[in-house]
Amino acid sequence: MQGLLQRQLAAFLEIDTPMFSKIERGDIRAKREQVIKLAEYLHQDEKEMLTLWLADNFIDAVEDEQERDLCNDAILVAQEKIKTL
Repeated sequence: MQGLLQRQLAAFLEIDTPMFSKIERGDIRAKREQVIKLAEYLHQDEKEMLTLWLADNFIDAVEDEQERDLCNDAILVAQEKIKTL
């Protein structure tokens, strides 16, 4: 990540280095606010990073589901519900 140290990014996010390491490895998910702060700090597109973050959250919710058609149906239902928000 642009030559930055984990401890620098962890300090910026106000978390400890082991917690940042868990986020980096994918053991835990960053919070929305952390994604926004990282996008700003790394000069990345906030919307793109949040889109990827939301997609990862959805994948986490369905990754153990064996029936892929059910996952696809859930995506369609979610899309329709989002339209009414």
